Amino acid sequence: MAIKVLPVSGEQTDLLGAIVALGDRYTKWLGLLTPPAYRAAAEDGGLLVAVEGEEVVGYALFGLPKRSTHVRLAHLCVPEEHRRKGIARSLIHTICERHPERLGIRARCRRDYELSGMWTSLGFVPLGEGLGRGRDQETLDTWWLDLGHQDLFADVQSDALAVVTVDHSVFAGLRGSGTASDVEESRALEAGWLADLIELAFTPQLLHDVRDVADRTARQHQRAGLPGLRQITPVPEAVAARHKELLDAAEKDLPELPLDAKMQSRLKYVAETSCAGLQILVTRDPALARLSDTAWAVAGVKVVAPSVVTLHVDELRQAQLYRPKDLLGTPLSAGEVTPGGEGELVAFFDQADSDNGSAFEARLKGFVNDQILWRRELLRDGEGRPVALYVWALDGRTLNIPLLRTATHSLEESLARQLLLMLKRLGRDRRAQVIRITDRFLSPVARAAAGADGFTDQSGDFIALLVDVCGSAAEVSGAATGIGGRLGLAAPELHAGLPAEVTSIAERAWWPAKIIDSELPSFSVPIEPRWSADLFDFPTMLMPRDEVLGISREHVYYRSPGHRGESVPARLLWYVSKGEPGQQGQMVIGCSRLDEVVIDEPDTLFSRFEHLGVYGREQVRAVAEPYGRAMALRFSDTELFPAPVSLGRFKALAKGLGLPLPLYSLSKISNALFQAVYEEGHRTT
Repeated sequence: MAIKVLPVSGEQTDLLGAIVALGDRYTKWLGLLTPPAYRAAAEDGGLLVAVEGEEVVGYALFGLPKRSTHVRLAHLCVPEEHRRKGIARSLIHTICERHPERLGIRARCRRDYELSGMWTSLGFVPLGEGLGRGRDQETLDTWWLDLGHQDLFADVQSDALAVVTVDHSVFAGLRGSGTASDVEESRALEAGWLADLIELAFTPQLLHDVRDVADRTARQHQRAGLPGLRQITPVPEAVAARHKELLDAAEKDLPELPLDAKMQSRLKYVAETSCAGLQILVTRDPALARLSDTAWAVAGVKVVAPSVVTLHVDELRQAQLYRPKDLLGTPLSAGEVTPGGEGELVAFFDQADSDNGSAFEARLKGFVNDQILWRRELLRDGEGRPVALYVWALDGRTLNIPLLRTATHSLEESLARQLLLMLKRLGRDRRAQVIRITDRFLSPVARAAAGADGFTDQSGDFIALLVDVCGSAAEVSGAATGIGGRLGLAAPELHAGLPAEVTSIAERAWWPAKIIDSELPSFSVPIEPRWSADLFDFPTMLMPRDEVLGISREHVYYRSPGHRGESVPARLLWYVSKGEPGQQGQMVIGCSRLDEVVIDEPDTLFSRFEHLGVYGREQVRAVAEPYGRAMALRFSDTELFPAPVSLGRFKALAKGLGLPLPLYSLSKISNALFQAVYEEGHRTT
């Protein structure tokens, strides 16, 4: 009987049950995964099943990260009695057929399973290894199957981890204490496929709770597991102040909840997580879960169950790493380093070994006396503490950055990502074609941000090409080849009809390039001036923004829930509609990259995207009326046009191309019209 490979939907409950049962047979090898995780994978298009007649003979469970270029394979399972039939090969082949736009498939597997022959036979190659988080600290091999795209953009991703704290209810489960379901849910956090996405940490309150375990054997067993997690110790005074704020808020929000010693210790976990600059606390404690709204409102901490982490790891990871909303509320100031002020910066920005102390100070001073005119730029937070430092100079068509530092700070990841976009804008404004970061002592945060932003490592330098071309694939890749050739970098030859996902990756890596003859679609988005003022500072607000970093790299825009053919990824043109009398409007002001479209209840959307921006809960609820649901458009890397395109000119460009011009709803437009408007917005004469 022929074996068929089929996609599984979330509604196929009987089929899902059979797949879960098969996975449960092999939890020793696959790791623990809860039934909701299977269902979520199916709903996201990440579950394939192999069937022979009515029997399930294998399955593949995988993720399609929105900010990464690969398929993340979590489970590839075929029972012993059906092996050597080519089932695993068929499952992998089907993933490749269904997702040809991805650069490859990535999987992690324990080395001691001795399955290298299987992975090799399926076409995978070993990329490296790392340690898992299981009790035996097993070695995990990383396997990669390339899908045949040119690999210039293969490194355009961040390896940054989301650090999450655990309370005692989860930690005890990790150590095997509790019911079978308790242990299973907690140990799902140790699955091999999560090892390079999240890191588990604990704060001082866990030490107190372990100490209070009555049984000596159980207590010692739990203590033996502490070294397997990262220990984080925030400043006690800050924790005490935050703890009091939480207690006061809990007393007000939940007066029926007794604030006894046990409840106070639960809130101590929240306070410590917050004061460590982290945002995710994992718990299985129902009482602590009841305090989740208070924890978020007061401390900015998401209190979640282990299953939420496994189901939404990419989203939680991104929300922790990048929080532009916090930047908006932080009064940052910019200025040049004053002569004689270099010594103050040593404690914030020097590095170990040969770049510390007086050596760092001397190097920073050396830029003043150099024959090259270096600009030494410094950012400070609202309390005057230095948070970012960079030095730059233009050498022909290259923007050289010999020093780029971010201080240890709760917003360090957000600052690093903002700085890199600032540098790209700075280079483009000065007609540079290359950004070269030569600082040999970049922080891990800055390195991860550079990898996510299209920089490539060339003999220790981080290099990004600025391909300022809006045109065909041949024109864009030709320009990139010319720039890269002068640097000894090979640029891939792109062809018309490039898949949307690969196009989006290329445009991010070669920003501000726009590849018009690709499958990446374009949309026009009407937006009222009151919203564009918040998102883009257009029309310019009477009170200037607090933040110095300009438009955040990512934002979210809420609108009515009706679908109008939106697809992801895509480009957006922002058309500011007519507003109140005296307001600027009726013009196209810029463009963005569309990264995600989500329709859901307003409170769910607000909780999911609150870290990105300027809307309050009530504003999102208002957008949802009378539908009960709203649409969220998550977009990034907005370019405001130097010369906004008036409505009259917008219409003329569309008429010249013989194209319709819908203005009153989000609508798909031709890439030719996008190109015409984009070039008009950058016209210098």
